Parts: sequence; C-alpha cells; structure tokens
Amino acid sequence: MDINKPLAERIRPKSLEEYLSQEHLIGNNGSLTQQIKKGLIPSLILWGPPGVGKTTLANIIASESGRPFYTLSAINSGVKEVREVIDKAKNSGGLFTTKNPILFIDEIHRFSKSQQDSLLGAVEKGWITLIGATTENPSFEVIPALLSRCQVYTLNPFGKEELEALLKRAMHEDEFLKSKSITLKETESLLRLSGGDARKLLNIFELIISSQDQDIITITNDLVSKLVQQNTVRYDKTGEQHYDIISAFIKSIRGSDPNASVYWLARMIEGGEDLKFIARRMIILASEDIGNANPTALIMANNTFQAVNTIGYPEARIILSQCAVYLASSPKSNASYMAINKAQQLVKQTGDLSIPLHIRNAPTKLMKELGYGEDYKYAHEHENNFIEQEFLPEEITNTKLYEPGDNQRENAFRTFLKTRWRDKYKY
Repeated sequence: MDINKPLAERIRPKSLEEYLSQEHLIGNNGSLTQQIKKGLIPSLILWGPPGVGKTTLANIIASESGRPFYTLSAINSGVKEVREVIDKAKNSGGLFTTKNPILFIDEIHRFSKSQQDSLLGAVEKGWITLIGATTENPSFEVIPALLSRCQVYTLNPFGKEELEALLKRAMHEDEFLKSKSITLKETESLLRLSGGDARKLLNIFELIISSQDQDIITITNDLVSKLVQQNTVRYDKTGEQHYDIISAFIKSIRGSDPNASVYWLARMIEGGEDLKFIARRMIILASEDIGNANPTALIMANNTFQAVNTIGYPEARIILSQCAVYLASSPKSNASYMAINKAQQLVKQTGDLSIPLHIRNAPTKLMKELGYGEDYKYAHEHENNFIEQEFLPEEITNTKLYEPGDNQRENAFRTFLKTRWRDKYKY
C-alpha cells in the first residue's frame, strides 16, 4: 500500500463490479453496460459534478474493453500534446481494428475551440475513441462539430446511502483504515461537507482518521466539524462554496434583492468562479423565475452570456452586474416553469395518448384518406384569428396546465385567454 497516495486513489474501483452508483449507465440494464462488455465503445462525453466517478469510469471502460489508454488534462495540454497523442494512437490502433485506443481528456470544457478542432479528424477517422469528462454543460462548452460525434452520458451526484457505502468500503479495503477500529456513529457533517463529491468525502475522512492518535475512533458530527474547520485550507475551496454561493445568488435574484444579488456575484467573481457558469444560471433563472412577467429578461440574460463569452474578465463583471440587477428588479413569475412540470408529470401518468386526427399532419394521400387533418379549423379564417376546437387528446380534454401569474403582463394573458376559452379552461 502506498500511504502517500490519497485514500480516494488507493480505493479507486478497477472494474464495473466495484463501481458504485450510476446504475442508469453501468447497472444490469445500463445504457453503457453492454457496450463496455462487448468493447463497442463510442466516443463519449461524461458530464457530472466533481467526484462522481468520471475518471474512474473512463479507466474501467479502457480496462474492460482491452484498449490502449491515453490521458490528457485540459488544464496543462495544448494542441501540440493532443497531436502527439493522436500520432501515438494511430500507430497502436487505427481505422481497421475494433481496438482503437481511447483518449481520455479530463476537464474537456477547458479546451479552446482550436484545441477541440484538433480532435475532430482523429475522432471522425476512428484513430481514437474520445472520452471527455466535464463538470460543465457540454452543449455550451463543447464545439458542435465534436459534440455531434460523441454520445453524452450524465453522471448523477451520489446519494446519502451511496456515500455511506463508500466510507464502509474504504474502512473494509484500505490497509491504513483497517489498522484502526473506526465507528461511524454520525455521518451528517461528513456528507454535508463533501457536497456529494466522493473524492472530497474520502479526503476529509482520511484527514480525520490521520489526525487521531488513538486506534479506536468514533466519527461524530462534532469531531468532523471541529477538525475540518481547523483544516479548511487542505480542501477544495470551490466545492461546497461553488454550490452554496450560486444558490444564495439565485435566491437573492428570485427574492428581488439587487443588493444581495450583486454581493453574491462579487463573492463568486473574487473566488474565481467561471463567469460563463454564472451567466448560464441567469439564463435559466430568467425563464424559470421571471418568465412572461417580463419576457425581456430572457433576452437580457442570453445577451449577457454572449457578451461575457466575447468580452472576458475583468470587463465582463460589469455586464454580469447589470444583468443581475435587472433580473432582481424584474417582476417574477414561475407560471411557465410550473406548466411544463405539470405537463411532463401528466405525460408520465398517461403515456402516449393518441393525437386527435384533425390536428395530425397529412402529407400523403393515404393519410388524407384515413382522416388525418380532416375538420381542422384554420384560425386565421375566423374572427379575431380564433375558432374554438380541441387540441388535447380526448382522455385529458379541458386539462389546464398553464395558470398565468399575478403580474401586469400575465394578467393581460389571462384576460386574453378568458375571451378565447370562456368555459373550457376556466381562466
């Protein structure tokens, strides 16, 4: 046992059987399980928060499929390093073998456009199978040409039971921990401080055990809080605060407090938070929490993201501040957000209900003969460009999913909808 290695590295799973969580990907019916066992691995992007096993899964995929494995970190690799690895991969694999090498790129979202461009040819020609790991939304951080050549798989944060199971496995398998008599009396502080990050959890756990002189150790919330507060410098400063401060920022905007909003924005900027991450969250908020109470908010937030992407730090802080103040000072409505939640829940409950014939598309003669599109009433041929007809499946007719918010704009929506749907939806 190499005691100099962190605990998370010492007990890193080496096979699918040892891998905890992500059942939707590598469980018995997981979307990746059969592909891994057959060795038919597509180029893919693993997207999830820190410490959920992205790097571990990439290593297991390479090991179980028997492929050569190359790894790069986007933090310290450029186009030159990418091309060198691709040249090595071409010599060890190639287009006419199913054992083409795997190139794993950690934090691929940090690659520039030119660096990502340098991967395209190798992925397209099959010289490498690319596996990228990212904590950021690939739709924003991976260029479209590369994204279209990859499958995106989302890794979920660990739950309480999974994190506790990880601690117990570490106690059972690691030689250093096995030399101690450890009792997990309370785990709430450990789990809270880890923020769902398994790597961080294990590092904190090892620090606590190493700090105790005795061999009999009882883990309590008080012990964890006392020791971790004394040693916070040893831990990732972006983990817990990353989520807590963005939460405070969003809730301040939602609560219409521009002062608190700008304060938390400043905390994130000074802490080195990714400015594009902040801008993306404001786009989401503009729709989720403001919506049609002020539709311009979404335009403002989207333009802010584009501007931040173009301008960069430090000037981008001014643009972010302007947008945060605007969003905080806007009227609020989550009516559209609630409407889609209700609609999705209804779809899950009722399944694939039949589409009414009169609003189906009828591009062929057969479809017309079957009644597709028949009796459809074209709204623009009627007074006020409206004629009442049924647009929902018969089983859920009269179901109201959108309830306008109580604000000036959506009250106008309510008035409009009342004149159109006097009895059907009860606006």
